[in-house]
Amino acid sequence: MLKPATLNLLNLAALVFLFAVSLSVGVADFSWGALSEWSDSTQLFITSRLPRTFAIVLTGASMAVAGMIMQILMKNRFVEPSMVGASQSAAFGMLLMVLLFPAAALMAKMTVAAAASLAGMLVFMALIRRLPPTAQLMVPLVGIIFGGVIESVALFIAYETEMMQMLGVWQQGDFSGVLLGRYELLWLTGVMAFGAYLIADRLTIVGLGETVAVNLGLNRHTVLWAGLIIVALITSLVVVTVGNIPFVGLVVPNIISRLMGDKLRQSLPAVALLGASSVLLCDIIGRLIVFPFEIPVSTVFGVLGTALFLWLLMRKPAHAV
Repeated sequence: MLKPATLNLLNLAALVFLFAVSLSVGVADFSWGALSEWSDSTQLFITSRLPRTFAIVLTGASMAVAGMIMQILMKNRFVEPSMVGASQSAAFGMLLMVLLFPAAALMAKMTVAAAASLAGMLVFMALIRRLPPTAQLMVPLVGIIFGGVIESVALFIAYETEMMQMLGVWQQGDFSGVLLGRYELLWLTGVMAFGAYLIADRLTIVGLGETVAVNLGLNRHTVLWAGLIIVALITSLVVVTVGNIPFVGLVVPNIISRLMGDKLRQSLPAVALLGASSVLLCDIIGRLIVFPFEIPVSTVFGVLGTALFLWLLMRKPAHAV
């Protein structure tokens, strides 16, 4: 295993490099030298390039942290928010709010989306309780089917109400529309991720099982609810702002756990840094591969994430966290 300081330093160096590359890549002409005085490049930098890059970093870091929390709480390395119905439920909640209360404030819609995401996770947890403890690989399969059912219901409602385009925005993560004033809610995901770091030791103990938590005097239900609420808030904020980006919370935590182990407090910073770097890299690839056109980051990460997920299924034996 790598030392945490070494891995964090490597991740931070990669993030800084990709951050600079992301600011430099785009269809519009941009010059670093012109930033010293107000110009078109300066305006482009402030209103588009910088907000987009910040949005990517916050999304990647927070979704990776949310995936790590889900894996710890559910004692399964093959789950993440989009594979337990959380992301689909958040999009479904947003769809209902737009249909029933179109004039509601954005924060009200986001709150309902977070509540729907939390409800989806609770239903999923109730479903997998019926599975035998040894059927670890059945958990993500049940989650994919469960998420597909929710997505199908949302798709039917959107089709009947001519809301297909709006639903597609929430289902497919894309940063091309991020501008100054349209991404600031994502800073709350950073707050949620920091909150997860503060209770990281408690989350690790809860992941060891109810018996261990009770013997150590920990209120398991309080910590469990705190973790689930953090995941629901992060998921809903990301879905509302940029759409769903699958596999970030699955692939990144598995890579870090292989390199650093399962102690959440020491691995969470590395998870956040690698998550941000991974989404940044996929976004840059999506912008360059068919330049000047753009492939959504969810598509790029979905392709890479699917390959890595299959590799994890084949190479890693099923066992509890």
